[in-house]
Amino acid sequence: MTRWLSICLSLLVWTVLSSQRPVEGDFPSLAGATAWLNSQPLTPAGLRGKVVLISVWTYTCINSLRPLPYVRAWAEKYKNQGLVVIGVHTPEFGFEHDVANVRRAAKELRIEYPIALDNDYAVWKAFRNEYWPAFYVIDAQGHIRHHQFGEGEYDKAERVIQKLLAEAGSGGAGAVHDLVSVQGRGVEAAPDWGSVKSPETYVGYGRAESFTSPGGAAPDRRRVYAAPATFGLNDLALVGDWTVGRQATVLNTANGRISLRFHARDLHLVMGPGTTAKPVRFRVRVDGQPPGAAHGSDVDDQGNGTVTEPRLYQLIRQPQPIVDRQFEIEFLDPGVEAFVFTFG
Repeated sequence: MTRWLSICLSLLVWTVLSSQRPVEGDFPSLAGATAWLNSQPLTPAGLRGKVVLISVWTYTCINSLRPLPYVRAWAEKYKNQGLVVIGVHTPEFGFEHDVANVRRAAKELRIEYPIALDNDYAVWKAFRNEYWPAFYVIDAQGHIRHHQFGEGEYDKAERVIQKLLAEAGSGGAGAVHDLVSVQGRGVEAAPDWGSVKSPETYVGYGRAESFTSPGGAAPDRRRVYAAPATFGLNDLALVGDWTVGRQATVLNTANGRISLRFHARDLHLVMGPGTTAKPVRFRVRVDGQPPGAAHGSDVDDQGNGTVTEPRLYQLIRQPQPIVDRQFEIEFLDPGVEAFVFTFG
């Protein structure tokens, strides 16, 4: 009898322990944040007793934008149960260090939860992070209990939030255990992964991999470029007077073009009006024609649009069938800075 009781107790302890998420580390300092939006500075000690979701993002990263409907919904649904969501904005490009740019983007993206501006990568390093986006869920005792990188598995993340809220005593009467249901729109819409055959494509020489203008890129020097005779899938070329920089490529005179052969439902380009901050008009073509029904949210059906601020622009969202397409964007004014193409 004693032996049987011992076995039962052992099994009970094993069941309880196996149902608990392991501790991955302690909540690191947020003191390295260079500024805060939507909140006074927050600290791990001040958040003790709360469940905390850390969302590492940057406002021009498409992989950071598409999870936002879920993060906003979690912040709203669980705020009265003890969840605090903190966006850690760690910039990729130089203009993302500008507080005004991040503040404007946060307002346009309807982000009302606290944002720690991590311009020096101090919080990024404190979490030993390497990815956009990244999510860390911290329990009420200040322990990291879950992390995940990239898009997807939103149900899993929300179940962890629910479990840690219950552990903290917020999962009893009145707690809601169903999962949020969201529908992303525009750039926040879920990607069509089955059709994506084009990778992130940088225009600056620091990370460019498929630059095919004859003669290659002339780093940090002004030069007139031409298109190659033929394009393979994911080949990129410049036409016109450009200066190819490490992060961005800058148009020196009007009517410069960027051409790219791609395969995806959605095509985005991170770009800005440059140092003059003057609006830059552009038009896009797909297989030599206006995009029509394939236009993205930042252009009309004739392919016309304007660069007014540094951000991600959705240029193409094409209907089925998804096949290889030849994309071209022509800038009617000088000064534009082009950074990276992304797809979905």
